[in-house]
Amino acid sequence: MSKIKAILFDMDGVLIDAKDWHYEALNRALRLFGHEITRYDHIHNFDGLPTKDKLMLISEESYLPESLHGFINELKQQYTREEIEMKCKPVFQHEYALTKLKNEGYVIAVCSNSVRDTIENMMKKASLIDYLSLIMSNEDVEKAKPNPEIYIKAMDKLGFAPDECLILEDNKNGIKAALDSGAHLLRVNDIYDVNYSNIKNRIAEIEGGING
Repeated sequence: MSKIKAILFDMDGVLIDAKDWHYEALNRALRLFGHEITRYDHIHNFDGLPTKDKLMLISEESYLPESLHGFINELKQQYTREEIEMKCKPVFQHEYALTKLKNEGYVIAVCSNSVRDTIENMMKKASLIDYLSLIMSNEDVEKAKPNPEIYIKAMDKLGFAPDECLILEDNKNGIKAALDSGAHLLRVNDIYDVNYSNIKNRIAEIEGGING
């Protein structure tokens, strides 16, 4: 029977409702070079991928020189910072959940395909950074999600076995990474599913021997 000791959160779509911010920031950068992605592609094909992987997919489907990727990525990060500054705010249910969980002794981490600067900015603006024992970004791994490397490394750094960890994810790439890491999973549809009650209910299921 598993005993959960650590809770690992994805960020975009889990703790921060930032998918539209990334979509707008990337398109602002792409439009300078005559490109644009549709909302459908962003949701169904690019969701959860780091920007560098999104740019590779775009280059495979249309003429976007790879020599521009670094510059576009830098622009996208700058535009993302502007979106964060304007729109990122604390969410009561998340502050409440992380306060309760930390006080109960759970170790809390965020593992995101975003760059570290973006993660730290969002966590500060959302008033969640003080609850975190670890932040893992796409800069900390060789292979981003859907590869499980980010979760495997996080669990190793925290000193817990996979069956002692619960991961919250919302998209297919993150869910695959979570499952392939060997940890337990709580699938969420959006940030509103991320609350103390749902997390504790999933922990009770795991510790009671119920799969899901």
